[in-house]
Amino acid sequence: MRILLSFLLLVLFSTLIVPQNYSKKISLRKIDNHVIIDGEIDNVWALADSVTDFTQHQPYWSEKPSLKTVAKVLTSDESLYCLIKCYDDRGVTEYQTGILDDFGGDIVSFMIDTFNDKRTAYKFAVASSGFRSDARLLDDARNRDYSWDGIWFAETKRYNWGFAVEIEIPYKSIQYNESAEHWGIDFDRWIPNLTEDIYWCAYEENEGQRISKFGQMVFENFYPVESGLNLEIFPVAIGKMSYLGDNKYKVEPDAGIDFFYNPSPRLTLQATANPDFAQIEADPYDFNISRYESYFSERRPFFTQGNEIFMPAGRQRNTGFYRPLELFYSRRIGKKLPDGSEVPLVFGAKAFGRFGDTEYGSFIAGTGSQDFKDGDAQLTEESAYFASARVKKQIFDNSSVGVLYVGKFDQNNDYGVLDIDGAFRGSNWQLAYQLARSFKNNEGDYAFSAGLTSVSDGWITYVKTRLIGADFDIDQIGFVPWRGNSQVVTLSGPRWYFDTGYIRQILMYAGGIVNYEDADLYTDLGGLFGFNMQFRDNWGFEINLDLSDAKDSDINYSSFSANFSSWFNPSAKFSGNLWGGYQKTYNFSRDYLSFYSWAGTSVSSPISTYLEIGTSVDVYIEGDPDYNVEEVIYNARPYFSLTPVNNLNIKMYVDNVYVSSSDKLERLIVGFFFAYNFSPKSWIYLAFNEFRDRSEEYDANNNILPAKLHVTDRAAVLKVKYLYYF
Repeated sequence: MRILLSFLLLVLFSTLIVPQNYSKKISLRKIDNHVIIDGEIDNVWALADSVTDFTQHQPYWSEKPSLKTVAKVLTSDESLYCLIKCYDDRGVTEYQTGILDDFGGDIVSFMIDTFNDKRTAYKFAVASSGFRSDARLLDDARNRDYSWDGIWFAETKRYNWGFAVEIEIPYKSIQYNESAEHWGIDFDRWIPNLTEDIYWCAYEENEGQRISKFGQMVFENFYPVESGLNLEIFPVAIGKMSYLGDNKYKVEPDAGIDFFYNPSPRLTLQATANPDFAQIEADPYDFNISRYESYFSERRPFFTQGNEIFMPAGRQRNTGFYRPLELFYSRRIGKKLPDGSEVPLVFGAKAFGRFGDTEYGSFIAGTGSQDFKDGDAQLTEESAYFASARVKKQIFDNSSVGVLYVGKFDQNNDYGVLDIDGAFRGSNWQLAYQLARSFKNNEGDYAFSAGLTSVSDGWITYVKTRLIGADFDIDQIGFVPWRGNSQVVTLSGPRWYFDTGYIRQILMYAGGIVNYEDADLYTDLGGLFGFNMQFRDNWGFEINLDLSDAKDSDINYSSFSANFSSWFNPSAKFSGNLWGGYQKTYNFSRDYLSFYSWAGTSVSSPISTYLEIGTSVDVYIEGDPDYNVEEVIYNARPYFSLTPVNNLNIKMYVDNVYVSSSDKLERLIVGFFFAYNFSPKSWIYLAFNEFRDRSEEYDANNNILPAKLHVTDRAAVLKVKYLYYF
C-alpha cells in the first residue's frame, strides 16, 4: 500500500495536466448552403481548411504513412461536414459491405471532443464500401461504447486514385458546449492490406489514442446552434410466435413506443412504453465449475444505449486486468426465472446530460409479476421498480469522481447500493477506486475495489484489489458474487518496443496473488509469471503461469494453472483466436479436487464481398479425483453472415453441445436473424430460435419417454422500428 500511495503522489503532481496537440489546428469555416452527401468532391470543398500531416501509429510508430490522406471540414448552421480523401491503388482497397457497427476493410474515422473535457468524444467511422459505425470514446479513449447510435449520414465514391468519404453530422444529433470556441478533433485511417493505422494527431506508442491529446477544430466567426425540436419517436410493431409443445404455437401481436428528446445540447431524455427486450441471439454455452455464477453481457438496446454514465470508473478496453465492481447489472431487470419464463417489463425511462464539468443521469424501470416453477414449488416473482441515479464530476483536468445509487423495490423488500468511485489519470497511467455500501432492508455491508495500470516506454505495472464484506448482498441489482472475499494481485515487468523488424513488442511480467475467502477461512498465497510477444503483421501470443497454496472445501492443495492465447488478424480477409490451458483446482460442480483443461479457437473470413463464414469451437476436459478424464464436452458455433448490400444482413448460426460420456449431442440451438437498417435508426428485424435438448419428456399419460433430442422451445419475432425525427 505504501508503494502504491508513493507512486500515486509522484505521478499525480507530475502529470495531472496532459497537454494537447496544440500545434495541430484546423479551421472550421461556415458555408451558406448544405453539402450534398454523395461522395462527389464538389467545388464547395475548395473553401475548406485541410490537413495532410498524418503519422503512423502502427506498424512503424511515428513514421510517415505509406499513402497520402487528406481531411477537410466545413459547417452550415445545421450540420458539421467532413471530407476524407484516401489515396490508394484501387485494386488493393478492401470494399466489403457491412451493417452498423459491424465493419471490415479500409476504414476512416472522424472524432470530435464536443465539450473539450479531454475524456469523452464522438467517433464516426466509414468504410470504403460506404457502411458506417459510430461510438462514444470514454475515459480518455481507454474505452469504446458502440451501443451509441446517432443520426448522421455518409457516402463514399471510388476514384482512380482511391476513394473519398463524405460525412454529415447534424448538430441536433450530438451534445456539445455551445459556447466553445474550438472542439478537440482527430482523424484516423486503417489500411488493412498494410496493417497500417495512421492518425492526424501523434500519440505515444505505449499509450495509444488519447482524447486529451486531440488537436483543435477552431470555429471561424461561428458557433453551432441547435435546430428543430430534437425529438425522436420510435413506434415499434412486434409479432411473436412461441412454441407451446405438441406442435402447438401461440401468436402474440404487440406494439410499443420509444422516445428520445434533447431539450438542449446538454440533456437527453429517453423513455419506452411496453418495450420488447427479447434477445435476438441466444447466450453462448456456459461451462462453469467455480462456486460463483456466470456473467453474461447485456444485449438489449434500451439498457446498453446511454449506459456510459452509469459505468463506474476504471474499465480499460485494451486490458481485462482490472474491472470495477458491477453494481448495476441490468440483466437482473426482466430476468429469466428457473423454469425459463421471463419477468415482464412494463416501462423504462432515462435522463442523462451534463452541467459544466459535471455529468448526471437517472434511470427507472417497472416490472410486472410472474408465476414460475422452481422444481416442484410454485412461486411468484413480485412486481418491482428499479431505479438508479448517477453524478460524475471532472477533476484535475482529466480525472473524475462520482456517486452512484442503484435500488430495487417490491412489496416486501428494499434493495440498494450506494457507491463513490473515480479515477486519477495521466496519459500512460490510471488509478481507479471504488467504495460501496449495500442495503437489504435493514442489513448491509461494505465493498472496496481499486486498480492501477501503468505502461511506460520500458516497464509495465498492474495492481488490483477488492475487499467484499460478508453481508455485501446486491444479487437483486448488481453482479458481485464474491461475498466475504479479499484479493490483491500485482504484476510488473520490462517491456521492449522495436522500431524496426518483424517483432513489434515483448512483455515479461511477474507478480503475486493474495486471496482470502470466508467460505474457507483461508488465505491463498501465490505467484504468477507471463510472457507476451506481438508482431508487426497484427498477430501475437501470450503465455502465463500461476502457482499458489490454496484451500477449498476443507482440502489444502497446491493450485496450478497454465494458459496460452494467440490472436491473428493479418488482414481484412481473415482473423482468428486460439487459446487453451490446464488448471489443478477444486471442481465445485462435481465437489472434488482434480484437474480441468480447455482449448478453443474462433475464426472468421469473408469469402466474398458479401459473405462471411466463421465458427468458434471449445473443448472442456474434466478430471476425476484420480486425475483421469471424467468428461469431455465439445461446443461449436458455426455461422454464416450474408450482407448483399450495406445495412441489410442475414445471419444463421448453429450452437451445439456434445458430451463424451453419452456419446451424443445434448443441446442444439439453431438461430436465424434478418436485419435491415432502411433509414437512420429505423430497422426491420426477423429472428428465429429453436432450442433442443435431452431433458425429460412425457407422453399424454404422463409416462416418461426415451431420452432423445427434442424441441423445448421455438420462437420467432418480427419487429419493425421506425424513426420520426423532428
